[in-house]
Amino acid sequence: MSMPPLASGHEGPHALRPLLDTVLEALDTGARARGGPLPAGGPQAVAARTREAVGDVLPDRGDPHAVRTLVHAFAATAADPAHPLCAAHLHCPPLAVAAAADLAASALNPSMDSWDQAPGASELERLVAAALAQEVHPAGTPDALVTTGGTESNQLALLLAREAHGGSVRLVCGANAHHSLPRAAWLLGLPEPAVVAAPGGTLDPDALDAALTRLSGPLLVAATAGTTDAGLIDPLPEIAARCAAHGARLHIDAAYGGGLLFSDRHRTRLTGLDAADTVTLDLHKLGWQPVAAGLLAVRDSRDLTALRQRADYLNADDDTEAGLPDLLGRSLRTTRRPDILKLAVTLKTLGRSGLGALVDQVCAHARQFAALVDTHPDFELHAPPVISTVLFRPAGATDTTVAAVRRALLTDGSAVLGRARLDGRLWLKTTLLNPATGPDDLAALLHLAAASRATLVEGHTPR
Repeated sequence: MSMPPLASGHEGPHALRPLLDTVLEALDTGARARGGPLPAGGPQAVAARTREAVGDVLPDRGDPHAVRTLVHAFAATAADPAHPLCAAHLHCPPLAVAAAADLAASALNPSMDSWDQAPGASELERLVAAALAQEVHPAGTPDALVTTGGTESNQLALLLAREAHGGSVRLVCGANAHHSLPRAAWLLGLPEPAVVAAPGGTLDPDALDAALTRLSGPLLVAATAGTTDAGLIDPLPEIAARCAAHGARLHIDAAYGGGLLFSDRHRTRLTGLDAADTVTLDLHKLGWQPVAAGLLAVRDSRDLTALRQRADYLNADDDTEAGLPDLLGRSLRTTRRPDILKLAVTLKTLGRSGLGALVDQVCAHARQFAALVDTHPDFELHAPPVISTVLFRPAGATDTTVAAVRRALLTDGSAVLGRARLDGRLWLKTTLLNPATGPDDLAALLHLAAASRATLVEGHTPR
């Protein structure tokens, strides 16, 4: 058997070129086969199509056509976040330049755990992380670590807070906080978090003040800039003031809302962000990156000394003294991808104004969609959008009907809407992250939801 070609080296480009043609063809035919944002038929039908394409997962003899077969099946059964009717989650359509950069990262396969595996990538990560940290914390000695996303960033934030306080800290968070925060407290063996009221979906500063007065010991307050359910932003300046008054450390989970920093029009919504000791960012949300593209920004780079580790084969003392960069303390992971390349390419290609324009577009789309809902007699709007998320529901519908409307759209593959429970009721959720979405697409989303409800309620005709 001949040696299968490698992705890099002198023969890499020659080997990849025909495979890229196969992949690009699959993306095109997959979109045509779906005909919508999601494959039709629901989980059982999609699973059956996938099983048929895969066949024997590990055959005795390899199949030279496996790339074509499986990538075509993968594309045809994918949820496409670039489709304007795919609007359920914080799941963005990645920019072409970012995806292209990711191909180079995959082909060369640097591992960001020692300089000799990632010489240029290590310096690129240092430069880009420092620049993004400066966006969050313009003063002081900021730095940022690259993570897999908000869950890892939030866990790192709790770990750094624990170490800064000598080995123990108690998390204080709103009822609106992301589930990864209490889970991180559990993983790190921290005390049970103190959960503070979040009426209307945002953390109440007065309730927080009362909790900080009542609680003892080192405390870490976690606020949110862009809730997963509704895209709401906690009152950050008031929360920062309460933390300062009580000597509590502050973490802000801005995995969703952090992208507003690029927008001159919307960045003031993040006033108070720079008061946080640590900030979570996810640029695979309002940054249009392929997964994963998370960061944790720290106001004081000295906090990161808690992560220092020594492994002689990766960062021996004499190597470090001789000038080889020590990468092991830049992550909880050892082997990790050079996710920084796609970020660097995007930032350099679009610049602040280009990224800000994309942020402004999706926020404008949310306002337009909310206006459509608000003027439609068959729908109820939860509230005007803060970022790019809109919650709505059929007027007079039960929660059971709301859930059924969403599942019906998923099953026929015509639209992908999310769900959120807020104020004691279930809402349909649109998370608009596609800058190319147009007014007709927004109208189509609402029409499809109305038509789906009509099929579930006998005798009802959407107006």
